[in-house]
Amino acid sequence: MSEIEERMAHLERAIDDMSDVMARQANEIALLTRRVQVLLEREKDRDQSAEGGAVFGDERPPHY
Repeated sequence: MSEIEERMAHLERAIDDMSDVMARQANEIALLTRRVQVLLEREKDRDQSAEGGAVFGDERPPHY
């Protein structure tokens, strides 16, 4: 009987540890999601405030 109680105690500890890890991960995911949203908004605002000119990677600058 004591072996079963010992195993159960270890399992409960493992469950508590995993629960803590999952809670930290959920908080980190929420933080990262908010940061991505902020970056997307900034990029959208930057695109809208551009002067309408499209910049392509293979274009030569105007001074060539």
